[in-house]
Amino acid sequence: MRGLEEIDWAALEHNYGSAEDVPPLLRRCVGRDADAAREAAADLTNLVFHQGGWICPAAPAVLPFLVQLAADPEVTCRRDVLDLVAMLAAEAVQVRPRFLAPGWSPAWERALPELLALLGDPESEIRRAAAGALADCETPGAPLLPALLDRWPAEADPVTRLDLTLALGKAVRREPVGDRATSVTDLLHSLLDASDPQLPLAAVHALAPGDPALPVRRLDTVLGALRDRSVSQWRRTAAVDNGVIAVGGWTAALYPGPFPPYALGLLADHADAEQRTGALAEAGRQVAGWRSPVPALLPRITARLDDPCTEVRFRAAELLACLGPEAADHPGADALAALLDDTSRRTTRQGETVAEAAVWALARRDDPRCLPLLGEYLSGTRPGFTLSYTTSAEDRHWPVLPSPADVLIRLDEHAAHLLPALLGRLGATRDAPEVTRLCAVLVEWGPVARAAEPLLLDLLRGDTTWKAAATALAAVGGTAEDIGERLLNRAQPGAPDADVAAWAYWKLRGDHEPALRVLGPAATEGRFPHPALRRLADLGPLAAAYAEPLRAMTSAAEPWTSVEAAHALWAVTGDTDHAVPALLAPVRDLASGRHRPVALPAVRYLTRMGAAARAAGPLLRAVPGSDRRLRSNGGWSGFVQDQEIRAAVNELLAVCS
Repeated sequence: MRGLEEIDWAALEHNYGSAEDVPPLLRRCVGRDADAAREAAADLTNLVFHQGGWICPAAPAVLPFLVQLAADPEVTCRRDVLDLVAMLAAEAVQVRPRFLAPGWSPAWERALPELLALLGDPESEIRRAAAGALADCETPGAPLLPALLDRWPAEADPVTRLDLTLALGKAVRREPVGDRATSVTDLLHSLLDASDPQLPLAAVHALAPGDPALPVRRLDTVLGALRDRSVSQWRRTAAVDNGVIAVGGWTAALYPGPFPPYALGLLADHADAEQRTGALAEAGRQVAGWRSPVPALLPRITARLDDPCTEVRFRAAELLACLGPEAADHPGADALAALLDDTSRRTTRQGETVAEAAVWALARRDDPRCLPLLGEYLSGTRPGFTLSYTTSAEDRHWPVLPSPADVLIRLDEHAAHLLPALLGRLGATRDAPEVTRLCAVLVEWGPVARAAEPLLLDLLRGDTTWKAAATALAAVGGTAEDIGERLLNRAQPGAPDADVAAWAYWKLRGDHEPALRVLGPAATEGRFPHPALRRLADLGPLAAAYAEPLRAMTSAAEPWTSVEAAHALWAVTGDTDHAVPALLAPVRDLASGRHRPVALPAVRYLTRMGAAARAAGPLLRAVPGSDRRLRSNGGWSGFVQDQEIRAAVNELLAVCS
């Protein structure tokens, strides 16, 4: 490769250190072994780009060789290296200047003529990739528009035309645009009425940044394209490179707020199961982000419970479970109950069943028809439900099921029915995280789960399970003679988690001295004090000796510390002058639409303080009617966060009125 040996690669840095390993990979890309070449291109992508976030010092040196490879028709991985060029070009626009290698922009300008030439490459996928790289680069429109526009009449491939359209739309917005801008705009507007359904969709995407109302005016055009068989063309584009669901999600960005007509259009009957799945994905995105679309979309979601496709039935039931109380007054419980025998599995790694989603949806409605199967899942007589779950803070809704414990924790009214199965599960596992989750259920259920005492006593012996068992025993109660001795042995100052043991000992035996001896220092001197602060608050006036440290901690910069210290101060002294202002800080965030998990305990603590918390009223009055979901998590837990914080705010407002 020309000039490869002239560069001091060892002096350059990529994501994993010295770039001295780059030249061998570039040489392998030229090899005749197609698999080895693609593997080398993948390794280059990992070294030079990885997950983005910067343009590494090696990138400007690598760029001309990548463009050489992309332009060589004998190179089998030319599309792969051109994709890397496109990723670097797009990232260079996004990163802050201090994360951009100083030589990148000159290197890009030198490479530009060869990239423009690739618009005329004999291979359509190379033309597409070139258009994709030019669409997202930093170069203004003036040097790009002539080449893109001149290519248009010669381009016969319908898929490549989609990438060209998008590239024209982006380039014409990057000043200076030169004297071809009007011609480009005229072309894009003419494509709105093209006979190929996907070209109008591409034109809407290209024009929408300059005309935000266009997607609404052209909703029929957009929906017609998305529901047409030709939507599969996007799978081969550089812009989307994926199927129906991805195209629908990409297009949803044209409607940034709640817009039920878009989801309703997608939810209309369609013969293609992927289309119906994509429609539910969009419905999930809208109801996960806002509350206002729920009434319009709920009937269509419910109607998909009897869909012939497993994934569609699962997603419909899962969304109804997420909505929970918001869907409780809507017909659908019987349709969910009809799915309790539906053991059809998704094609995901977890292989969740439709029945599991139906069980959870019924549990969220507090419908007792969920109880037999939930008991079977717990006992292991019927496989189902994962032991853990994943969630995210992404705007899109990702359909995953909760763990069994997350379902059970909200079924305290049915605790007596479910307790034998839960105890069976708790006795069968020694997995510490699962023990912790199941013990959290017992904490929520409280004294009704008193039958758990013998099992919890056994778990109290384990080094990895004792803390969860002690916390559960403090909630359900326990009278066994050796409980106190076991807890006291772990409550020695300096012992790991001694504050938990001392607190549980006090809750079960009423002796507060060990708790004060351990909890006070843990709460006021510990590195992560807020769990100990929460326990110290339980002692109330017995902890009066710690009033001054608590008062000082209400000004802590760390929100959890200040909130828990404020509550503990109030519980210990009744001081609301210092406690209320500290609790109002996360409430102000909530009033501005920003949700942090610390807001929920802050609101609940203010409610306990009654009239002294009256200052929260004006801040929160608009929260119950706000449309945007108040959440920091994605998936089902985001719905729960929103519903819990709104319920808590309503209780606080009732106290403040």
